[in-house]
Amino acid sequence: MNEKNAATLAPPRHRADTPSPAAGAAGARGGLAVRGRRLFTGAPEDPRWARPALWAILVLATALYAWNLSSVTGNSFYNAAVYSGTKSWKAFFFGALDAGSFITVDKPPFALWVMGLSARVFGYGTWQMLLPMVAVGVGSVALLYRMVKRDFGAVAGTIAALALTLTPITVALTRDTNPDPILVFLMLLGAAALMKAVRTGRPMPLVWSGVAIGFAFHTKMMQAYVVLPAFFLVYLWAANASLGRRIRNLAVGTVALVVSSAWWMVVVDLIPASSRPYIGGSTDNTVWDLVIGYNGFGRIFGASASAGSQGNGASFGGEAGVYRMFNETMGGQISWLIPFAIVALVGGLVLRGRAPRTDAKRAALLLWGGWFVLHYLTFALAEGTFHPYYVTAMAPGVAALAGAGGVMLYGAFKEGSVARWGWVLPLAVAASAVWAVVLLQRVSGSGTVYTVAQVVAGVAGAVAVIGLLVGRFMRRRELIGLASIAAVVALLAGPAAYSVSAATTASSNGTNPTAGPSTGGGMGGGGGMGGGQRPSGSAPTGNAPSGDAPSGSTGSRAGGGGGGMGGGTQVSSEMITYLKKNQDGATWLVAVATDQTASSIILESGEPVISMGGWSGSDEAMTLAKLKALVKAGKLHYVVVGDSGRGGSGSAASEIAEWVKENGSAVSDYSDSGLYRLDASDVS
Repeated sequence: MNEKNAATLAPPRHRADTPSPAAGAAGARGGLAVRGRRLFTGAPEDPRWARPALWAILVLATALYAWNLSSVTGNSFYNAAVYSGTKSWKAFFFGALDAGSFITVDKPPFALWVMGLSARVFGYGTWQMLLPMVAVGVGSVALLYRMVKRDFGAVAGTIAALALTLTPITVALTRDTNPDPILVFLMLLGAAALMKAVRTGRPMPLVWSGVAIGFAFHTKMMQAYVVLPAFFLVYLWAANASLGRRIRNLAVGTVALVVSSAWWMVVVDLIPASSRPYIGGSTDNTVWDLVIGYNGFGRIFGASASAGSQGNGASFGGEAGVYRMFNETMGGQISWLIPFAIVALVGGLVLRGRAPRTDAKRAALLLWGGWFVLHYLTFALAEGTFHPYYVTAMAPGVAALAGAGGVMLYGAFKEGSVARWGWVLPLAVAASAVWAVVLLQRVSGSGTVYTVAQVVAGVAGAVAVIGLLVGRFMRRRELIGLASIAAVVALLAGPAAYSVSAATTASSNGTNPTAGPSTGGGMGGGGGMGGGQRPSGSAPTGNAPSGDAPSGSTGSRAGGGGGGMGGGTQVSSEMITYLKKNQDGATWLVAVATDQTASSIILESGEPVISMGGWSGSDEAMTLAKLKALVKAGKLHYVVVGDSGRGGSGSAASEIAEWVKENGSAVSDYSDSGLYRLDASDVS
C-alpha cells in the first residue's frame, strides 16, 4: 500500500483546536455544571453577596405571594370562568363565564387559559388557580433584577427586585385571580426583548417584544399598550443601528405586535354569533367593540367616550387628578417610592446627558421612566372605571428607577464631582422618608405593625440623611455606605408592613384586592370591569372532585342585581338545591340578570348558569327570541326576574321580564326571588 492510500485509510487526526466528540461531550457536561453552579453563585464578575441576596428576595417573594393560599377567595367572576373552562374546551377558548358558553367575561381569555390549564392538570381549586400567579409574580421579580443589573450593576438590581417584591398592591394582587400579574410579566418580557433589540440592532428581539405585548393584549387589552410609546421612543433613539434599519426593524416588530394582538379577536369575530357566546361588555357582540369602547377609550374618558363604553366612571381609587396616587386610598398601595423615583429619573438622565446616542444606561432610564410616567398619567387622569389594583402595572417602573437611579445618584454623591449632587441624594431620601411617615400616620391606629414601621421609617430616614451629609463632609465612604443602607430600610419599612398585611389578611384579596388597613376614600367591592360592584362570594377553597361542584360555596346567598331580569334578587342555597333537583336535563340551571349572580351560582352549584345582562346588567346578550328558542329546545327551564323592568319601556330586558311573567309558572316556594318555570309548551 502506497503512502497516499495509507493516508486515505488512516483514521482522521483531529486538529489541535478542534475538540474530539468525547471532549465535546465532556465540555458540554462541564458547561452544564458551570451554568448550574452559576445559577446559585452568579457570574464570576458579580459580588459574592449578589446571588445569595437574589435568592433571598425570591424566597421572600414566594412566601408573600403563596402564604396560606387556601384562605384566599379570589375574584368569583374569574373563578367561575376558570371553572367553566375546565368543563368545556369551547368555554375555555372563548373565555365564557358558563360551561354552556352563553356569554363571555368582558376581558380576553389568556389569563383564564393559564389558570384553567393549571386547574385541568392539578384539579380545580384555589391554589391550583393561583399557582401560575405566584409563578409569574416571582418571575417578574427575577426578570426585573436581571434587566436592571445588566445596565446598572448588582446593587441596583437587588434594590429594584426588593422594591417590586414589597410593593403592597403587587403582593395583594398576586394572591388573587385577577389577570394583572400575568399582564405585568408579559410586559416585562416585552421590555427585556426590546432592550436586547436596542443593544444588538437586530430585528428578531423586536419581533419577540411585539409578540409578548400581543399576548399581554390578550390579558387586559389596551392596558398592555400603555408602555408602547416608551418602547417606540427608546428603540428609535437608542438602537445600535442606522436610522433606516431602525425604522425597518420597528415596522417588522409592529407587524408582529398587530398579528399577535389581533388573531383571537379576528377568529372570534369571524365565527357566526349563533355558534359562539355573546361577547360580554360589548354593545354589538364583537370583540372589536369591547377593545375600543368598554375596555379602551371608555376607561380613559368615561362612559361618554364612545358608544361601546358601558362603564359608569366609578372610581374605587378616588377622584381623577394628578394627585390621585397620593390620596387616602391609593397612597399606601403604590406611592411610597414615587418621590424618590421621580428625583432618580431626572438625576439619572442629567448624569447621562452627554453620553452617546446608543448609551445603554440612558436607554434603560428612558424605558423605565417612560413606563412609570405613562402609567402614572393614565391611571391618575382616567375618568372611567378605576380600581386600585390597576396600578400594579406601574410598580416595575417605580422599582427599576429606585434601583437604577438610586445607584447613579449614590455614585455621583460619593464621588462629589459636581457640587450640586451633594444635596440631591439626601434630599431625595428625606422627601421619601417624610412621605412614608405621613402615609403610616394615616393608619397609625390600625395596628402595632404600622406604628413600628412609622418609627423605623422616621429614625432610619433621619440616620440616613445625617449619615450621608456627615460622610460627604468628612469624606468617609464607609459612612456613606452605611447611611445608604439606612435609607433603603427607611424607604421600604412602610411597604414591608403593608405587604405582610396583604399576605396574612384574607380580606386583602377578592374582587377588589388591596393591601394594608382600610382607609375609606371610595374603596369597595368591584372587579374593575365596569359599572357596579361584584359580589364578594367565596371562591372554591379546595380541590373539587371531577364532575362535582367546586368545593367552597358562595355562602347561603348569591347576590343579585341589575334590574328587570332579576335585579335585587337573592338566590339562596335552598333554591340552588331545588333547581338542581328539577333541572330535567337542561343545559343551563337557571338564567339570571347579571354576571355577579351567575358566577356565584356557578361556583356553588357546579352547573352552567346564564347571565342575561352581562356584568352591569346592560348587555343585550339575551333576546326574547333567543330565550324562547332555548326553552323550546329544553335547554333552559328556570328564569329569575325582578319586579321592575330594566332598560326602560320597550327594552329587551323589560320585554323578557313581561313575557316570562305572562307565560311562565311562578315557583311558589321562591316567589320572593322571582323564580319562574318555563317549558316547551309555554312557547307559542
